[in-house]
Amino acid sequence: MRRSLAGCMLLGYVASGWAAGADAPAEAEIPMLDRSRALVHDFTEGVARHVDSWFGDKPFEQGGKVSGQIGFKFLSRQQEKPDASFRFGARLDMPNVKEKTYLFFGQENERELLTDQPEPFTRHELLLPEDRKEDQTFFAGLGYALRDSIDFRAGLRSGIKPYAHARYRKDWRLGERNRLEFRETVFWNRKDGVGSTTSLNFGHGISRSLAFHWQLAGTISDETDGLAWSNSIGIFKNFGDLRSLSLEGLIGGTTAGSDNVSETGVRAIWKQPVYRDWTLVEVSLGHFWPQGDAKDDNERGWALGVGFKILF
Repeated sequence: MRRSLAGCMLLGYVASGWAAGADAPAEAEIPMLDRSRALVHDFTEGVARHVDSWFGDKPFEQGGKVSGQIGFKFLSRQQEKPDASFRFGARLDMPNVKEKTYLFFGQENERELLTDQPEPFTRHELLLPEDRKEDQTFFAGLGYALRDSIDFRAGLRSGIKPYAHARYRKDWRLGERNRLEFRETVFWNRKDGVGSTTSLNFGHGISRSLAFHWQLAGTISDETDGLAWSNSIGIFKNFGDLRSLSLEGLIGGTTAGSDNVSETGVRAIWKQPVYRDWTLVEVSLGHFWPQGDAKDDNERGWALGVGFKILF
C-alpha cells in the first residue's frame, strides 16, 4: 500500500471534520503547510483517542500523545532512472493501555522494516532506487518498552504477514568526548526465519560543533549464507539552528560471496529546516564504486538525493 503526497493531504482534509470540531474563522490566516500538518496530527490523535477508549475511561490528556513523521525523497543515480520514495510512521502512546505499551503504524521499505536496518544504511540514505510495488510495505503493530533499553514489537505488514522484534539499546560515555551506542535487534518473520541486526556507533567530539563518527551494522538470518554488513566513517559539523553537514566514506558487502566487499562510496549530506523546525530538507551528494562480483565501470558514478521531512 503506497500513498502519495496528494493522497496524504487528502486523508488529512477528509479527517479534519472528524478529528476535532473545526471552527475556522482564523483558518485563512494559517499557512497551508501548518494546516496540513495539524490535520495529519489531529487525525492520528483521533485514532489514538478512539482506540484508547476501548480499554478504559481515563482521559487521553493524562499521558496520551502521538508523534510521527512524513518523508519524501527524490533521487537520481547515474545509470539508473530517477526515483522517488515515500515514508510515513507514527507512534501512539495511550493512557488506558498499559503505561509502556504503544501502537505504531506507517509505510517503509519492507526489507529494512523486517531487519530493523539502521537509517544511515537504508536504501534511500545510500541513494539507491526502490521498486515501489516490491520494496514498500504498509505496517502496523503493538510495542512494549521494558525499562529504557529494551523494546518488544509485534506487527503485521501488507498481506497480513506477521513479524516481531526484540531490541536492546545501550549508550556508554567513554570520557568527556567519546560515546558508544550499541543496538541489537533479534527479529522473526516468515521469509527470513530468526535473525539479528547488530549496530555500533562510536562518536568522538573534536570540538563543540565538530564530531567524528564510525558506524557499523551487520545482519544475519536463517535464510542468509553469510553476514550482510555496512560501514561508514565520517565527520559531522553542526552549524546551529538544526543545520548540519556530514562527509562520510562508505563500504559494504557480505561474507557469503567470493568477494566480501560489494560497493564503496563517499557521501555528503546537508540538513536544515526550510519553514519551521518541524519541516526539514536534506540534500545528499554521493559517488559510488561497485566492487568484486558487482564491479562494472559502467555502474560507477554520481548520485543526488533531495529529501523533505515533516514532523508532527
